[in-house]
Amino acid sequence: MNNAEVMRSFGAHRTTTNQNSISAFTALIFAGLLVGCAAGPDFKRPAVPEVASYTAAPLPAQTASASTTLGGVQRFSAGTNVSAQWWHGLGSSRLDALIQQAFQASPTLASANATLRQAQEIYAAQAGSTLYPKVDVGIGAQRQRLNPSIFGQVGDAREFSLYNASVGVQYRLDLAGGNRRALKALAARAEYRRYELKGARLTLAANIVTTAITQAKLAGQILGTEAILRAQDEQLHLTRERVRLGQAAPDDVLALQSQVEQTRAGLPVLRKQLQQNEHLLAVLTGRAPGVGGLPTFTLEEFALPAELPLVLPSELVRRHPDIQAAEALLHVANAEYGVAVAKLYPQLNISSSLGSQALSTGALFGGGSAVWVLIGQLTQPLFNPGLPAEKRASLAAFDAAAANYQSVVLEALRNVADVLRALDNDAQTLAALAIADTAAQGSLESMQRQYALGAASYVQLLTAQQQAQQNRINLIAAQAQRLVDSAALYQAMGGGGSTSVESLL
Repeated sequence: MNNAEVMRSFGAHRTTTNQNSISAFTALIFAGLLVGCAAGPDFKRPAVPEVASYTAAPLPAQTASASTTLGGVQRFSAGTNVSAQWWHGLGSSRLDALIQQAFQASPTLASANATLRQAQEIYAAQAGSTLYPKVDVGIGAQRQRLNPSIFGQVGDAREFSLYNASVGVQYRLDLAGGNRRALKALAARAEYRRYELKGARLTLAANIVTTAITQAKLAGQILGTEAILRAQDEQLHLTRERVRLGQAAPDDVLALQSQVEQTRAGLPVLRKQLQQNEHLLAVLTGRAPGVGGLPTFTLEEFALPAELPLVLPSELVRRHPDIQAAEALLHVANAEYGVAVAKLYPQLNISSSLGSQALSTGALFGGGSAVWVLIGQLTQPLFNPGLPAEKRASLAAFDAAAANYQSVVLEALRNVADVLRALDNDAQTLAALAIADTAAQGSLESMQRQYALGAASYVQLLTAQQQAQQNRINLIAAQAQRLVDSAALYQAMGGGGSTSVESLL
């Protein structure tokens, strides 16, 4: 058998009949009629809450004021834009710099950012493999033995080499829209990761603000407690002298000693809280606790924001990262339900290849035999109990995502309501404590004058000093709480963004 006979024998195996071509074109026409259909319902954004305010009782237009540091009036201002760097309103440049450093060094943000990039690349990979045909180039060689008797011919068996080069194209027509739904699910998941990153930035900034304020509060309370302890130690020493002189009973010493040791026991607790707070601040900024170099904050360097932003609940759900993330997960569940529905419909795969076959490499691209294949395969599930169950499971997942979205919205509304009430009540608390502090300072000054004139004892003076310091400790806590409440409102509002011009009051 010569080379020409071998090539004619091999050509008898090609799947290039007219009948196959007609079938393939019929499938293409059928596919064209179905293109544009998409299984499952289109995603619709959830309706916004119909409530017009966060609390049942109307909010006051402004908070109470106090004649002390951080005791100014705060107004709830609808329509005020929330700056993306809302913490600048607290007036501490060192805090601003620390938060900026944390954004660069935080492993939590780095992880969230990497997860976002991963979701985006997964979407890009899926889009590239489903939206466009797959094209492959192949070059091969094989050694073959052919016996002419299998074709009814005479002659000896012959061995020969066969070389081929081809270009293949494969594409799955998205008849029921399953590929499009799958891409929407991946795009929504990438959006979910983006909102996660936004929420992580907001939470990190709020935690650093709260931690810095708490540090300033604890440092002030430690100073006040140490002053009380010094006064109590002095009073205890005087009482012991009076007992020695027979002017006081031993029970007086025991009572004072119990009071002194209780105060002394409170100092390690405050120091522990301060040290743990410093460790937390270091970790939040991406540092090990033992590195050091963190600023030490005081309440005097902070300012109380006079204008507090307030947005409508209907706008809150469109800007809060937690709610946006829950909405993205709802979109994912909707798209995945569409994917499950699409599996119940026909699937059409089209593949084709064009190449050349020859008995030598030199003839492969010149005198070789052209070979092409066009295949259209249409499949329709007839009996697969797993597919309806998968559809029902996807629908249940959508219902769960819808319930989760509702829960997140309600929780966000509750957080705002809690913070608004805290701002009002804590301002009133500070006003009362400021009056008490003024009274305690006045009483101390009066006692100092009486002591200078000999009308009051030194013990009475020490008692007045302790009362004044205790009032000051309570005042420091209330001042810090107003700052914390302000930061909590910015966080509850979802951070930076535009607000509605409608009033909630």
